[in-house]
Amino acid sequence: MYVNQFLFLGAILFCIGVYGVLARRNGVMILMSVEIMLNAVNINLVAFGAMWHAGDIANMSGQVFALFVIAIAAAEVSVGLAIVLMIYRNRQSIDVSELDLMKG
Repeated sequence: MYVNQFLFLGAILFCIGVYGVLARRNGVMILMSVEIMLNAVNINLVAFGAMWHAGDIANMSGQVFALFVIAIAAAEVSVGLAIVLMIYRNRQSIDVSELDLMKG
């Protein structure tokens, strides 16, 4: 398989994630869309790492960066889900368009 195919898949997943963040009002769906975007970045990192250092074990920079992105994504999910749960407890809804009412 060619690197172009992985990059095209990553671009499509990233566009789907951006659409989900911009179009959805549900907090959980927004978090899922951000995860899709982070997975698209991981696909691109691994594809570029495999392209530049094919077969070289000492140079696995793309895979290492992908592991850091996965760790950051796990932290983002735990904090984001905790925030969404607290919003649900206080407002009985996870509609993010109502969050401007919490200012003040």
